[in-house]
Amino acid sequence: MRRADREIKEIDEMIKIMERCDVCRLALHDEEYPYILPLNFGMQSQEGKVVLYFHGATEGKKYELMKKNPKASFEMDCSHQLMLIEEDGNCTMSYESVVGQGTLSMVPEEEKYDALVILMKHYRAEDFPFNKEVIPRTNVFKLTVESMTGKRRIKKR
Repeated sequence: MRRADREIKEIDEMIKIMERCDVCRLALHDEEYPYILPLNFGMQSQEGKVVLYFHGATEGKKYELMKKNPKASFEMDCSHQLMLIEEDGNCTMSYESVVGQGTLSMVPEEEKYDALVILMKHYRAEDFPFNKEVIPRTNVFKLTVESMTGKRRIKKR
């Protein structure tokens, strides 16, 4: 990382940033160009190991690409604020971000409900009584994170 002064190395601090994010961008391998998509997510972390959970329709391009190559990258960011520096005639942006890589896999049918509860918990709705009849019509997949880095720039006014 070029700006070591902005790097976040502590896993717990990266997890705190991830908890504040509401979208995870997932990048998959495609033929000529990477395929990237923004997704709602849930997260589980135990002893420094992070697993991200996603849901979607039962078919689509992302599943075709996952079958070809389950390796993926992700990115999420938050705490955006434009900072105007009038005396310099400049501006900058405050942010926090986490970028990483991992392996994707489908969540088995018997684990879908628990994964969806994790996903809802991320949006502060752990006890949301969602319709269980949609579970068979919903794919749930996860990214087991293998590595990640964090970066922060918080500019004081």
